Amino acid sequence: MNDSLDHEDPVEAAAADWLALRAEGFSSAQKREFARWCRADTRHAAAVARLEATCALLEKMPLVRAELQPVIAFPVTARSGRPVNASRRAISPLRVAFGLAAAVAVAFLTVMPFLPPPDSAAQVFTTSTGGYERVALADGSVIELNAETKVRVTLTPTNRRVELVAGEAHFTVAHDRARPFIVSAGGIAVRAVGTAFNVRLASTAVEVLVTEGKVSVAEAESVVPNARPSPTSTTYVAANERTLVHLPSLTNATPSAPAVEKIAPATVRDALSWQERKLAFSETPLSEVVAQFNRRNRVQLILGDATLAERPVGGTFAADNVEGFVRLLESGNSIAVERESETTVVLRAKH
Repeated sequence: MNDSLDHEDPVEAAAADWLALRAEGFSSAQKREFARWCRADTRHAAAVARLEATCALLEKMPLVRAELQPVIAFPVTARSGRPVNASRRAISPLRVAFGLAAAVAVAFLTVMPFLPPPDSAAQVFTTSTGGYERVALADGSVIELNAETKVRVTLTPTNRRVELVAGEAHFTVAHDRARPFIVSAGGIAVRAVGTAFNVRLASTAVEVLVTEGKVSVAEAESVVPNARPSPTSTTYVAANERTLVHLPSLTNATPSAPAVEKIAPATVRDALSWQERKLAFSETPLSEVVAQFNRRNRVQLILGDATLAERPVGGTFAADNVEGFVRLLESGNSIAVERESETTVVLRAKH
């Protein structure tokens, strides 16, 4: 029997394999390998997102779903009875189903520019303390939301806009030169076509970190409606670079171009460790470590001694295991721990 999927795009094919394997249940090793594959190339994550979005779309198309249901009903297994490895293109009913979903995705994206805008102009996604969510958009882009984050997404035939209302999010953008992808946060607009970047909205500034490709950073049109773009008002940030932009609403001065900082791959991994539900630190000041734990947990850490702020911390910790981290600090015999309440822990230097 010939494989009807032999001539498909290899990235789409690999994405279909991964999703079929995930449907059967990942092992811990497979989950890590899948995450690495998605991060290795923006096309990988975009292909996965397209298939996920198409499957969600098919759920709303009962006639098409009815045609696929007999195919999807069978599990993906090799003759040994084990799940098919994504690196081996074994033909299985579920593998074929995801291939059909990919074909539907291509057809949908082809006609989508000619469809009228949906009745609901925006979608809102939120996470709570300690929460995490991965959102696959209809255009193939992926948004990963860190804890206590809220985004508002609007996709139209001419543009793709996301408002980061609060928190931190990572964006893997599907390439579409005709529809720029713009993230606004605190009056700052980050514009991309096909790339991957992280945006964090703090109380006084917006941090932009680029992991793939290149983005432009400027004041949003909603803040300065009649402003004309100029080289001095736009900052370009490339892969493995980071910039910090002070919020326009907090200053009346003419904004100057923010500094762009080159960062090491290890620093990028540390900054995005929340995506893997772990926190990785390498000579990181304790004040920053505390801030990262506090963003993800109900139990809040307080530095009761200013001399502890710059103390370096190294290691990898479960993001939700704040108690384990506190016990580790306490065992070092240099930090005293005071539990003021069920949700407040004060850290002080031992003298």
